Amino acid sequence: MIKELIEKIQQGIQIRQNLILLRKEIQDENQKRALAYLLGGEYDLFAELLENEDAKVRKNAALILGEMECDEMLPDLVRAYEREQTLFVRPDFLKAIRSYEFAPYLSVLKERKTQIENMEENAEEVKHLREEAALLQNMIFMYEKPKKHTFTGIPAGKSAEVILLTNRCQREATRKQIDLEKVMMLAGGIRFYTNEIEKILKIRTWKEMLFPIPGISSLEGTPEEIGSFLGGSRMGEFVASLHKGNDPFLFRVELKSNMPLEKKGIWIRRMAAKLETASGRKWKNAPEEYEVEIRLIQTKEEKFIPLLKLYTIQDERFSYRKEYLPTSISPVNAALLMELGKEYLKEDAQVLDPFCGVGTMLIERNAAVRARTMYGLDILEEAVEKARENTKRAGLPIHYINRNFFDFEHEYLFDEIVTNLPGKNKNRNEGQIAGLYQNFFEKAMTHLKDGGVLLLYTSEKALIQKNCRRYPQYHFRKEYLINEKERKSLFILQMYRNR
Repeated sequence: MIKELIEKIQQGIQIRQNLILLRKEIQDENQKRALAYLLGGEYDLFAELLENEDAKVRKNAALILGEMECDEMLPDLVRAYEREQTLFVRPDFLKAIRSYEFAPYLSVLKERKTQIENMEENAEEVKHLREEAALLQNMIFMYEKPKKHTFTGIPAGKSAEVILLTNRCQREATRKQIDLEKVMMLAGGIRFYTNEIEKILKIRTWKEMLFPIPGISSLEGTPEEIGSFLGGSRMGEFVASLHKGNDPFLFRVELKSNMPLEKKGIWIRRMAAKLETASGRKWKNAPEEYEVEIRLIQTKEEKFIPLLKLYTIQDERFSYRKEYLPTSISPVNAALLMELGKEYLKEDAQVLDPFCGVGTMLIERNAAVRARTMYGLDILEEAVEKARENTKRAGLPIHYINRNFFDFEHEYLFDEIVTNLPGKNKNRNEGQIAGLYQNFFEKAMTHLKDGGVLLLYTSEKALIQKNCRRYPQYHFRKEYLINEKERKSLFILQMYRNR
């Protein structure tokens, strides 16, 4: 197939169509090697096609050279890019050049980017120019990392409005940790004014920290109108007041909307391009190197609520959690469980997690109330290895054992069992999970001290209730709904042998 396509291209037979077919073929690595072998490393055929009168032939020839990554062809690609007059083809030349070590040609790319920035916008050309400019920006950043800003905090004597996104069912757990009188409860979090971001960064139960833009409650209009308005608004002044550095702010746009994905991408590019120009280039769209996310949430009334997420703020709360599995509990959820159960946790306790996974529950248990000795068990060796790595980063002495809980023996009893209990899945039917829970309740009794506490996170409420009835030694204390959709809750129990 490869040989036949090359012969047709050499003979001038349906060049464009055969180049397209050839591009599809060499997506397979074996076919790419076959083409390289057939041509003996000589790609002059494609270099000649870079000057073909058909723009789409030039485009496909360039993209094939990009795939083949023959260093000798880079100068030809750059010269052809500089000559190219058809705007929709220029981004594809850049995609091809991007496959090479193009550092010697950075000056060419910078000069072209400056040309685009100084052009007057033309409705027919703007789409392709924006795509080309975005590619140029990303390629320049590959060799010249942009200077980023340092977050310096809220200026003395001032305060900023903050929104913390939290667990929707347990917002109050975070609200109680905010030492302020005026805190507004939102559907998915809390809203307040503060001048002490450092204190907020110590609270482990929020998911995201966002900043409303002063003076702007909502926006409406075309992408260009919204970009123009933001570019001339107090947004730049507000963000600059929180940072050190005079370089442009690098941003990306996150659009929360029901728009189709393709339409959403076009909308974002239009809005971002206008924001750049309206701000006098004090804001630069950099989707791969951003330090500020401009989040626009579309309402039912077709308006947009603008919020800022600052990646310049160093959130180190869960920096230990580098290793995880698809079934792992999120650190913020684990922290929430411990905060909810805090009144039942004992300082210097001996704690066991029989299904420890990557260790998140135990690490967050110690963050909530300092423990003395902690043990984690898991039948999956990979999970135990990941738990050890995470715990090493957290700087904690947790003991992990690759063992089935039901075979585990220990010389002393534990004050607490905290765990994310297994649930039904494709490998575990209703009968099997019921048996597992019954065995767990029996086995846990042999490892807990009298009055010992259990913090159990599970969607199997009926099995928790059933086993509390079956074993009267277990006393139900509290239930906290965590995930309404999955019906997952935290259950807090206490075990007394003689009651």
